Amino acid sequence: MGKFHRWGAMLDDSAELVCGCFSRSMDRNRATAEAYHLPDTSRVYADFREMTDKESAREDGIYFVSIMTANDTHYEIAKCFLEHDIHVICDKPLALHTDEAEELARIAEERDLLFGITYSYTGYALIRQAREMIRAGAIGDILHVCVQHPEDWVIPSAVDGKVDTSAWRFQPEKVGSSLCTNDLGTHAEQMAQFTGLHVKHVLAMMDTYPRDLPLDTNVNVLMDFGGDVTGTLWASQIAIGHECDSGIYVIGTEGSLEWTATDCDHPIYTPRSQPSQRLSAGADYLLDASTRLSRVAAGHNEGFIEAFALSRPVCAAIRPEASGWTYKAAPSLFDGSPPVLKVQRDFLM
Repeated sequence: MGKFHRWGAMLDDSAELVCGCFSRSMDRNRATAEAYHLPDTSRVYADFREMTDKESAREDGIYFVSIMTANDTHYEIAKCFLEHDIHVICDKPLALHTDEAEELARIAEERDLLFGITYSYTGYALIRQAREMIRAGAIGDILHVCVQHPEDWVIPSAVDGKVDTSAWRFQPEKVGSSLCTNDLGTHAEQMAQFTGLHVKHVLAMMDTYPRDLPLDTNVNVLMDFGGDVTGTLWASQIAIGHECDSGIYVIGTEGSLEWTATDCDHPIYTPRSQPSQRLSAGADYLLDASTRLSRVAAGHNEGFIEAFALSRPVCAAIRPEASGWTYKAAPSLFDGSPPVLKVQRDFLM
C-alpha cells in the first residue's frame, strides 16, 4: 500500500516525503528512495528505531510517519514514533490486541499527538456527505444499518481446494486470530460507526474456504447498537463476482441513505414517501464536508488514490494556520440548517 499512501500524501502538495525505511534490505531500501526521488539519501534508514532516533533529533525532522508494514509490527513501530513525539498514520489494524491499542491511544492523548488509521473508504467525499446528512437528521432516527465488504481475491488462487499459505496474510502469527474479519470486516465496522453509532453486542459466524487455511475467509455478524438499533455486517474474501464492494445502507424513520465503493460518486438518498435522489460528487448542492474533499468537477469520477489522501486533514490539524482550508456551512438538501463545521481533531473520524 506504500505507493497509494505516497501518492495520496502528495496529491494536494500538503506533505513531502523526506525520509523513510522502505525495506529490510538496504539495497531495496536505497533503490526505493531513489525511485521516490528522496532529496536526501542520508535520511534512508535501516529500521524504524534508527529513523525515530535521528528524525526526532533533527530541527527539520518529520511531522508525521505513515506505517504500512505487516499487522504484527504496527504496535511496536507506532509506539516508538509516539514516544518520540511524532504524529502517526497507520494502516489497519491498529494492533493485534486490545491492550496494545489502548496503550497507543493513551500515549497519543498524553502527548497531544494525532493518530490516524487508514480506513480509506470513509475518505471518499460522498461518505462525508452521508455522515453530515445523518447528523443533521435527514433520515430521522436510525433504525438499521447494513454494511459489507466482499472481495474474491482468495478463492481464485485455490487449486484443488488449497491455497499457498506462505504469504504473510495467511500466517496467524503475522495477522492475529483472524484473516477476513481483521482485514475487511474492520473496514465495514468502521463504516457503521461513521453513522455515529457504536456497537454494543455482536453475534458472529466465521467460516473458512479453502478448508486448509488456518483463518477465516468469510464472516457474517449481527450487531446491536443499543436503543433498539440493529445492524448486519458481511465481509468476505471468497465472494466470487465482488472485486472490492465496500458499502453501507442506513435506514431511518424519515428516509434512507445508500453508498457503495463501486459507484462511489453517487449515493442514493430516499426521503420517506418520496422518490429516490441520486446525488453527484462535486455538485454545488453538497455540504462542505463533502465538497472540500472533491478534487474534480461534478461528473468526473473520484479516484481510489484520493481516498488515501489522509495527510491533508492531518496536516490541517497539525498546522491549521498553513492548511488553507476554510470551514463554512453550505445550503442544505433538507429542511433545517446544516451543522456548522469547525476546525476540530475529530474530523478524521
